[in-house]
Formats: sequence, C-alpha cells, structure tokens
Amino acid sequence: MPNLLRISIALALISFAYVCQAQAQLTLNSPAFAPDAPISAENACTGNDRSPALVWSNAPQATKSFSLIVQDPDAPAGTFIHWVAYNIPAQTNSLPAGVPQTTQIVGGGKNGINGFDHIGYNGPCPPPGKIHHYHFRLFALDSALNPGDKADAAAVESAMKGHVLATAELTGTFER
Repeated sequence: MPNLLRISIALALISFAYVCQAQAQLTLNSPAFAPDAPISAENACTGNDRSPALVWSNAPQATKSFSLIVQDPDAPAGTFIHWVAYNIPAQTNSLPAGVPQTTQIVGGGKNGINGFDHIGYNGPCPPPGKIHHYHFRLFALDSALNPGDKADAAAVESAMKGHVLATAELTGTFER
C-alpha cells in the first residue's frame, strides 16, 4: 500500500507540473489596443507617433532579459521594422506609453535602430489604401545580449539565437 500511495503522489505532482506549465505561457497585451484591433493615431505618424504602453506576464523563471521587435510584414518593400528594444531587465513586466527615442530605456534596456534609421519607436505610417498589420513580438531570453552599437533587428535577432525561452505576440492594425 505505501508504494501505491507514493505512485499516486508522484502522478499527482507530475500532472500538477504539466498543468502549471501549460497555463504559464508568456503573454503580451496593450491598454492602447486590443489584439487584431486598430492602433490609435496617437501611436502612428498621423498623430503623436508615441509608442503604446505594453504589459506582459508569465515569463519563464529563467528569464534574464527581454527583447521586443515590432514589424509590418505588409510594407510595400517587404517587412519593415518599427521598433527594436533589447536587454529589458527580467524583473520588468511593462513599458509605458511614449518610451523616449533614446538609446537607453528608462528603467533598463536599450532601444535599437528601426527601419526609419531612427533610435526607438516610430509607429505605423503605411501608404494610403490598405490595412497593415503590426506585430509586436516579445522574447524572453536566458541572457542579456551584446548585438553591438546601434543594433538593428537583424543584429538583435542574430544575438538572440539559442537564447529564446519564450515568445509572445500582439498584433494591431492601421490604415490611412
């Protein structure tokens, strides 16, 4: 009987660990727009071009830093990068609206170079006529990155190889 009890306890612990793991998925949200919904003009070139606030949860315990890449795959010349941020500290679970376009992010982390060749965020600014999709991709990493000075998305993505613990994505739309 004691062996049966041990086996039952072991199975219960394994089941509990599986359920907890399945429920603990990295998530990314914004109070500025719902998933697959329009992004405000406040966050686009037609408004103040301020980055939207972002909030995330359920990062893996081994997370040492986060990276964020925002891209528009609908751009006429191919995927266009709107924001690159990296080395966001593991204890951080949000970015405020209007992150300054400076190399250093207040509270930790760095802004990289976007497709406009600017530091930090530049919002949606598609040509008139077609809805574009903006993918905010958050990466939980097992280390800090060293992609070099003025890192662009390609440099950050290269530095992330082999270090991604989890990802989350939030997509918004914009049309002019």
